[in-house]
Amino acid sequence: MDELGAQGLRVLLLGRTDTPLDAPDPAVGLKPVALLVLRQRLRPDAGRTLRYFEQQGVAAKVISGDNAVSVGAVAGSLGLPGADDPVDARTLPKDHAELAEVAERHSVYGRVTPQQKRDLVQSLQSRGHHVAMTGDGVNDVLALKDADIGVAMGAGSEATRAVAQIVLLDNSFATLPLVVAEGRRVIGNIERVANLFLVKTVYSVLLALLVIVTRVPYPFLPRHSTVLSGLTIGIPSFFLALAPTTTGRTAVSSAGCCGSRCPPG
Repeated sequence: MDELGAQGLRVLLLGRTDTPLDAPDPAVGLKPVALLVLRQRLRPDAGRTLRYFEQQGVAAKVISGDNAVSVGAVAGSLGLPGADDPVDARTLPKDHAELAEVAERHSVYGRVTPQQKRDLVQSLQSRGHHVAMTGDGVNDVLALKDADIGVAMGAGSEATRAVAQIVLLDNSFATLPLVVAEGRRVIGNIERVANLFLVKTVYSVLLALLVIVTRVPYPFLPRHSTVLSGLTIGIPSFFLALAPTTTGRTAVSSAGCCGSRCPPG
């Protein structure tokens, strides 16, 4: 199983037992019969998307319920930093401070329970990170709800879509760079237009004070207001709103991905 998992394959154990399925422990007396091996289907744009976030200073964390060795192999094929040192979540510490330390150092986790996904999100947040969480299953609901940004796949469960702030209707992880770019553009445009209004207001106040002190007639008439507003606010803000934003303070500092299909397969 470890040899197959190291190749990035998903391995299922098929067994037989006479114990009833409704028994307290239905695995008692289970006899292994065969190994069922499934190959992960990698999205062609997954590696490129991870590299984009790496360039933006976003640390990607792959958090899966699958075997840690298998998840690490898949993440390694995509070039994810730290994929060569996957962590089996069954060995994670219970202490919150110790868990936060582990979450900082490692990038790939396997055998993660829904509660542990939530704990990992909270641990990263306790270190001052903004956490974006992606997922598509019911086991991701707790983590999606606690993350700063919850991103669900359109084909995911109804509960996942209900708690997420963003739903990717095309089920493509590669859409996230466009989401980040659009968010940065909106925030950047708001800041630029706000600065423009601030400058206009400051000059208006200074002009009013100058008129009061010097006791001269105000140089502008009410009919001039439309022209002045159009030249100082309307036209400049229109072009500022079209300006692209490639960098900004809106980048998340840590991103979480849950489920073997997000982003690898």
